[in-house]
Amino acid sequence: MFTKLMPLLAGRTVLITITRESDSAIHATVVPKRIKESDNPALSTPLTVTGTPEELDRELPRVLTEYIETHQRLSTTLAQAKAEMEATAKAAQEEAKRKSDERRKAKSPSSAAPALAEAATPAKTELAPPPSTNLFGGTAAQADQSQPGGKLCL
Repeated sequence: MFTKLMPLLAGRTVLITITRESDSAIHATVVPKRIKESDNPALSTPLTVTGTPEELDRELPRVLTEYIETHQRLSTTLAQAKAEMEATAKAAQEEAKRKSDERRKAKSPSSAAPALAEAATPAKTELAPPPSTNLFGGTAAQADQSQPGGKLCL
């Protein structure tokens, strides 16, 4: 029986409780303790069997072997699932960062600066000042010609 427990004992402490259930029955409980508080509670699920001493002598080693194999598979599956979740989370974070960087580059003022600088530079054109008008609707040049002194008289 104890040789069957060795694989389970390799990574954790195992508590075994044996009590007399009746004149002909024994109750045995095998409880693997958690290695650390963050361990999945499923890894410390107890195995409980009840039977006559003869039945336990004959069947307990087989039951322990199955229990330990199941325990090890569960431990491996949990470790693989945790590793896959961490890898997926890391990939999602990297993808989000990549998209964020792409958006930041697209909105970056440095990439739009040359186009904005060209658009913001006014075209240099020389505009002639508009002709000034007098009170009567004519231009100042016309008024100068109609008055002898070149001034508008009222």
